[in-house]
Amino acid sequence: METELGVLLAIFGGIMVGNCMVPLKYLRRWKWENAWIVFSLVALILVPWAIAFFRVPNLISVYSNMKIGNFAMPFLFGSGWGIAQVLFGLAVVRIGMALSFAITLGLSAALGSLVPIVLRHPEFLTTPRGMVLLSGMVLMLIGVALCSWAGKRREREQEAQPTAAAGSYMGGLALAAAAGLLAPMLNYALAFGDSLIIEALRQHTARADAPYSVWPIALAGGAVPNLVYAIWLLRRNHTWGNFVPLWPEVLLGTIMGVLWMGSVAAYGTARTLLGVLGASIGWSIYQICIIFTANVSGWIAGEWRGVSRQSKVALWGGLLVLGCATIAITYCNP
Repeated sequence: METELGVLLAIFGGIMVGNCMVPLKYLRRWKWENAWIVFSLVALILVPWAIAFFRVPNLISVYSNMKIGNFAMPFLFGSGWGIAQVLFGLAVVRIGMALSFAITLGLSAALGSLVPIVLRHPEFLTTPRGMVLLSGMVLMLIGVALCSWAGKRREREQEAQPTAAAGSYMGGLALAAAAGLLAPMLNYALAFGDSLIIEALRQHTARADAPYSVWPIALAGGAVPNLVYAIWLLRRNHTWGNFVPLWPEVLLGTIMGVLWMGSVAAYGTARTLLGVLGASIGWSIYQICIIFTANVSGWIAGEWRGVSRQSKVALWGGLLVLGCATIAITYCNP
């Protein structure tokens, strides 16, 4: 029962984060940086602390029993993930969403799934179920490549993206690759923040709620580069004045933050319920569902209107492969 619930929560989390950027389409006076400030404060600071206080009994006592080193790794990994978010945004400007998505999320999904298991349970990869896991990873990367290829064809057919200069294009590739290498650090923060989880369990926190003790620390690290970059944009673009009036657009940034943090909380619980390999299996399902949701939402929004049949077949073929990868990865859970 716990395995099934863990899978459902990972899927639900992926659906939430796949739609959390939709409110950006409804901004009127505010610019991206205005909404991103609110999003970062809500998603990376306010909601994580609120959930942790609500779900982890004696949270302050848990933290007071920890050494400073126990906080350092989750915070640093979270900061690395925050830098990845900024790098990804810069890559999109240079090479477009489809190619940035392919490189960044492909690397993130593969590394985020394999690194925890290679470092902590390498013997599992030699078992029959370990082979299934590796096969699922291969299917996942194939599905990501197909969806991204379809997205690139769509952009070319709709002439949605301007042609980038060679230097800008190569720089964009480097930024997307760097973002992909750093993005799994959010998963590492949870996988290697186990001392906080163990202490929370020792102080009678429910097993499914114990990961919430890690999120305030890890996401505070992620908030630093996100807020610094957004503030820099506010100063450069002179958009501080857009915050007045605050309502109703502050609601859009808040919805973004609640959806995003809700997805992270769902993934954290899913990881715990999926057992010893949750950091690998839960991460894979979570990432696959993000890709699936983003593509389906784009389809519903009309982003694929007027695109050739070949591009649509590539999209749905990629989504089918991702579905098969989800089944394979779920099956290998011991």
